Amino acid sequence: MTPTIMHVNLAKGFRGGERQTELLIKELAKHDLKQYLVCRDNSPLREHLKAVSNLEFITANHQLMGHFAVHQKIDMIHAHEAKAVHWAWIENRLRGTPYILTRRVPQQIKQNLFNKLCYKYASQAVAISSPIASYLSGLQLAPVTTIPSALAHLPHNPDISKEIKKQYPDKFLIGHAGALVDKHKGQREIIKAATLLENKVPNIHFIMLGDGPDAEQLKDESKTLTNMEWLGFKQNPGDYFAALDLFVFPSRNEGLGSTLLDVMDFMVPIIASDVDGIPDIVKHEQTGLLIPVNNADALAKAILRLFNDKPLREQLATTAKEKLDNFTPATMAKRYLALYRSLL
Repeated sequence: MTPTIMHVNLAKGFRGGERQTELLIKELAKHDLKQYLVCRDNSPLREHLKAVSNLEFITANHQLMGHFAVHQKIDMIHAHEAKAVHWAWIENRLRGTPYILTRRVPQQIKQNLFNKLCYKYASQAVAISSPIASYLSGLQLAPVTTIPSALAHLPHNPDISKEIKKQYPDKFLIGHAGALVDKHKGQREIIKAATLLENKVPNIHFIMLGDGPDAEQLKDESKTLTNMEWLGFKQNPGDYFAALDLFVFPSRNEGLGSTLLDVMDFMVPIIASDVDGIPDIVKHEQTGLLIPVNNADALAKAILRLFNDKPLREQLATTAKEKLDNFTPATMAKRYLALYRSLL
């Protein structure tokens, strides 16, 4: 059976959930599915997916828009974020089209009647990590399964990576990438760790990738540090990942942390918070080091440990790379396709 799938993502920007939507649609296209994407008229997904065959875009700038734009029978709706779940419920009430939803964040769902109805009528709730699955199962609103996010196989140019590395001669290069939102990604813990290490290990250097609402404040708080740079958002993060000696990810909350998969793909060792879905990816002492959340001292100590232990860095990076088969776009798409078919 080759079902017709309507994806829905009404997000305004392009973050982890939108990248996963993009990866899934591109991979499903290899299975000759007819696909639709309901999204905003200015959604970055339109540009990212414009070359995908057998995909049509439907404009919906809010949950009540776009419901009468398609006349072909849709077999399954896939809601990829919160507003999309509302859109899918309305479509289900109008036409009876079944829908599934993917829950990507660890925060609790607002317990109002409308949200409960939207989850109750879903044919399946998909969690991207085990903590999210446990939470959804406890709600007892919809059947729950787990399908983790996928790495992106980020492209990189080895020559550019070498040039980046040359900019920091004799430096042990530590990187971070993420939206500059401290309450989520915990960049202030990196600033604190950099402060602790600045004089102790002068050849450690931090490069911070990303942009966000906290950008100017974080830069101001770290302006006296000589071992930290804020490089902004980069279209080519793979070139930077390939130049790193270590990657730190002290998130305060994280559905899964798919950026970690991309870093592992470049065989860069990782230190990350032991919080939410991150331990589904980072197994302590096996595929990385886990530290307590909100603990800059633990982060600094873990950095020093890996700085002084090259064999451990290599072992963690190699083992992590070997575990990535479970997190490829092809694996994710096969799981979703099997789910669509089983529900139909």
